[in-house]
Amino acid sequence: MAGPDFFPPSKPFKEEYLDVSELHSIYIAQHGKPDGKPVVFIHGGPGGGTDPDDARFFDPEVYRVVLFDQRGSGKSRPASELEDNTTWALVEDIEKIRKHLQIDKWHVFGGSWGACLQLAYAQTHPDSVLSMTLRGIFTLRRSELEFFYQGPGTNFLFPDYWDEYEAVIPEEERGDMMKAYYKRLTGPQPERQKAASAWSKWEMATSRLEVNADLIKKASEDDFADKFARIEAHYFVNNGFMRDGQLLEKEQIDKIRNIPATIVQGRYDCVCPAKTAWDLHKVWPEAKLVLCSTSGHNSKETQIKEALIEATNNYGKM
Repeated sequence: MAGPDFFPPSKPFKEEYLDVSELHSIYIAQHGKPDGKPVVFIHGGPGGGTDPDDARFFDPEVYRVVLFDQRGSGKSRPASELEDNTTWALVEDIEKIRKHLQIDKWHVFGGSWGACLQLAYAQTHPDSVLSMTLRGIFTLRRSELEFFYQGPGTNFLFPDYWDEYEAVIPEEERGDMMKAYYKRLTGPQPERQKAASAWSKWEMATSRLEVNADLIKKASEDDFADKFARIEAHYFVNNGFMRDGQLLEKEQIDKIRNIPATIVQGRYDCVCPAKTAWDLHKVWPEAKLVLCSTSGHNSKETQIKEALIEATNNYGKM
C-alpha cells in the first residue's frame, strides 16, 4: 500500500523581507492556512535556498508553513554573502522570524544541513519548539565532511563523478579539498564559477539512490551553484562555527530530549551516511528513527517523502 503523497502545489499567501542585521535581509514566504499550526521549514546546504514545493510536505488545511532563505541564499540579500554568516547568526534569524510573525511556538522541519541547523536552533531555543522532523542527518563533524568531500568515502561509490570534482584542484592541493575549493570559491572569475559548478555537481550527482539528471542540471545554474558552493565551503572550512561533535553532546541533547521528534534517514545516503543518524539516535533514543531501506539522501525519494509526510500529519494533530 502506498504511503502519503505530496500535498498540491500552492502559492504563498504572503511574501516579505526581514532585515536581520545591518547587512542581511531575509526572504520569507508563508503558505497554507494563515491561522494554522505554525511550522518552519529549514532548507539544506547551507546555501540551498527554498522552493515553493517545500510547502508540499504539510497539509495546507492544517499548517501555516513558513519558508525562508538563509543568509546569502535563495532570494535573500545580498546574494552569496559570507560576511556575518555563521550558524549562530542563522539560529538567531530563525528566532527573529518567529517573533516577527508573532508565533508563540512552532513545529520545526529540515533535512541535511537543515537538520543540523534545526538541532542548533532547538538546543538554543527549546521553549520555542513544538516538534522536530529531521531528515538525512548531518551534524558537521569533521569525519562527516571528510567522508564526502575528501575521501575515502563517497568517492568509492561514485568514482566517475569524483574524478570530475577532483580535477578542478591541482594534485599538490588535494590533501585538503575543502580548503582548496574555498580558495577558488572566494577568488576571481572564471575560476570561482568553475569551482562552484564542480562542487555543486558532485553533491547533486550523489544525493539520490539513482543519479538524477535534473539535479545535475541544477548544478549548472550559475546563480544557484555560486550561492550553494560558496556558502557550504565557508561553513565547512570554519567547522560550522562550533565544537566538533557539539550537537551530539549529552548536555546539548538534554535540552531537547523531551521534544517530540522523528528522524528520517535513507539507508544508502551517500551525502550524510546513516551512521550520523544512528549516532544521534543512540544519544537521543526518545526520538523516533525511521530508516528508509531503498533511499539515498533526497527528500523526494519515495520512502523518505512518505515518512516525512506521515510525521507532519501526526504532528499536525498535536
